[in-house]
Amino acid sequence: MKEQIFIGGAWPYANNSLHVGHLAALLPGDILARYYRQKGAEVMYVSGSDCHGTPITVRAKKLNISPEKIAEHYNQEFKNTFDALSFSYDLYTATMTPYHKAHVQEFVKQIDKNGYIYEKEEDEPYCEHCKTFLSDRELVGTCPVCGAETNGDQCDHCLTSLSANMVLNPRCKVCGQSATMHKNKHLYFALSRLSKQVQEFVDKNKDHWRQTAVNESTKYLKEGLRDRALTRQLNWGVEIPFPGFEDKRMYVWFEAVLGYFTAGEKVMEEKGEDFWKFITDKNTKCYYVHGKDNIVFHTIILPGLLEALNPQIQKPDYIISSEYVNLNNDKMSKSKGNLVTVKTLLANFDSESIRYYFMFNNPERRDTSFSIEDYVDIHNKHLVGGYGNFVNRNLSFLAKKFNGVLPAIDVSDEVRATVKNAYKTIGDLIEKGENRTAVEEMYSLIKYANKYYDESAPWTLYENDKPAFDKVTSNCLYLIANIANITAPLLPKTAAKVKEFLGITGEEKWDEIFYNPNKKLENITVLFNRVALKDVDLSLQAKDEFNC
Repeated sequence: MKEQIFIGGAWPYANNSLHVGHLAALLPGDILARYYRQKGAEVMYVSGSDCHGTPITVRAKKLNISPEKIAEHYNQEFKNTFDALSFSYDLYTATMTPYHKAHVQEFVKQIDKNGYIYEKEEDEPYCEHCKTFLSDRELVGTCPVCGAETNGDQCDHCLTSLSANMVLNPRCKVCGQSATMHKNKHLYFALSRLSKQVQEFVDKNKDHWRQTAVNESTKYLKEGLRDRALTRQLNWGVEIPFPGFEDKRMYVWFEAVLGYFTAGEKVMEEKGEDFWKFITDKNTKCYYVHGKDNIVFHTIILPGLLEALNPQIQKPDYIISSEYVNLNNDKMSKSKGNLVTVKTLLANFDSESIRYYFMFNNPERRDTSFSIEDYVDIHNKHLVGGYGNFVNRNLSFLAKKFNGVLPAIDVSDEVRATVKNAYKTIGDLIEKGENRTAVEEMYSLIKYANKYYDESAPWTLYENDKPAFDKVTSNCLYLIANIANITAPLLPKTAAKVKEFLGITGEEKWDEIFYNPNKKLENITVLFNRVALKDVDLSLQAKDEFNC
């Protein structure tokens, strides 16, 4: 029976361009998807743009345009960016699609039917000047836990999850006036009633999670699970399917996190297959890939929602949560003007190089620092001087001295054992979400190949000892083929190029492959070009028509 793998990549918020922190957090999902497909598993890999909520509506008011126009712009930009970086989503969608809205409304009806939604009237911040209730992102105030200035949803300083009426000394973001408290009616999700089930889920699965995910989840549980508002006072978002709430919309924490399942349902529906059979199968392994600031939404909130919707739905097995990426050891922020977008990277570097660097320097367990100097050094050392050089000097020599004719396959047991061990080691690391170490192992195999070539010195053998030359060259061609195959989840375009050089066809597999000895080398080109630091321009970036 095929392995069944579900991979949910976090839904970036469609209010600004993707930056390098987004890329570092989301890229592990594509590595997982490509690896498991290569292994022969049945894979579903989904994501989309989070298009609703207050930040978009606030920005739309400033620009005097519709929230939909902003969301559509960034959703398309995100799609283009992910395509340019070779992300292999089965579906990249958006929360503003009619399909998502209709299906998430059915989810909320089912959760209500199961008894986990109730109505509550409460005090809510109200701006007398603007004549409107203030949602969490429409106010600022003081965090009741650490005392830092915060929005009403989550304190960026201590990461405590908040609600608008918890913030001390609330002020309206639009006019700056102090808010007063007025009564307002909302729907609530009874998360507190699921404390036991969520605690059991965390205890059962935390060994598969990174330590920060365990720490944040444990901290959240110790504080005690609180019921969460399901509705908010907005006119942009998913409509509430119950009478009396026509002036409100679903909170994005509810509808966006369930987007994994509306997207999965859409994929399976188009294939004529049953998504719910797939996602309730105990053999389905589930990965969720996101940044540090989204941990509790995937380890606490999502499991609670799934328990309320249908306890048979498979919950997250692996939480692939990344830390932050800093710029030159300084925290990136839009206000500081030091935010490096993915568009800037694509204007300067090849997409394969970008994928390699942000996995080799991935913030898996601690924050990492991005600098152009480090990027250029890694690119030139690992890809140009390591991988590219090994391939080029072998194939160019054969093209020049032997008219591109490849020797018969004659691979030594030692070389084959080294490669087979690499498949096992790297595969195990990828499955556990330890992608950074997996990439280090890939580079170790490249270094092994270069050392073998240098020590064997085939350029001294080709005239005086042709059998020995053929043996060494066969080993090197085998290494080239399998380095391409092993790094295919990380460098898919490069792998395809190398396999074409060597005449390798057939189904993908996570196992040793061999070059085609009947293939004559033709049109051999270098895999990677050297980058000069002076040619890098971080100011290169496509114009953002909504920049304000």
